[in-house]
Amino acid sequence: MSTEQPRPGPGGEPERDPADPYGASPYGTHPYGANPYGGAGGAVDPLAGMPPLASLGRRLLARIIDALLVGIPVTLLLWPTMGDYEFDNGGGNSYLQQTIVLLVYFVYEGVMLSARGQTVGKILMRVRVAMLADGAVPHGAPGWTRAGVYSLPQLVPCFGFLFWLVNALFCTWDRPYRQCLHDKAAKTVVVTVP
Repeated sequence: MSTEQPRPGPGGEPERDPADPYGASPYGTHPYGANPYGGAGGAVDPLAGMPPLASLGRRLLARIIDALLVGIPVTLLLWPTMGDYEFDNGGGNSYLQQTIVLLVYFVYEGVMLSARGQTVGKILMRVRVAMLADGAVPHGAPGWTRAGVYSLPQLVPCFGFLFWLVNALFCTWDRPYRQCLHDKAAKTVVVTVP
């Protein structure tokens, strides 16, 4: 970094670089002034060397595939034990069915993410979950944390759907890593598979 002061321009003000008409950012090179996951303001971007972030469309399609892959078989297995009336009237057994589907989805996602960073939906859509710090597979606690923050709040009546909606939409406005709340909790990102 140069210690040389900018030369004064015609009006006595410092001359500005034409490529940067507003001058240097007071926040450094990172949009938040510092890496939100630690490190100094001039820290290297954690995504450097990783594949590009996955598109929101691919992420959504992967979730839909996984929801169908888990939801349909579990519902069909539960149907004989619940009876037709309980499925149609939205009663207590309907909540029990939803709880079982969510718990199975939680286990499915936790196991798959911890093992390889991908669920079946993510494999088909060619995306994977990576640790933000180093791009590694979220083995153990991060994979289970991500799965838990996505699935388990939905078990709380009324609050669950609102949390799920905010969580799922969070990546549409989060910058620079397009993380949902479950990504932030586990410190993960979703990237494309080359």
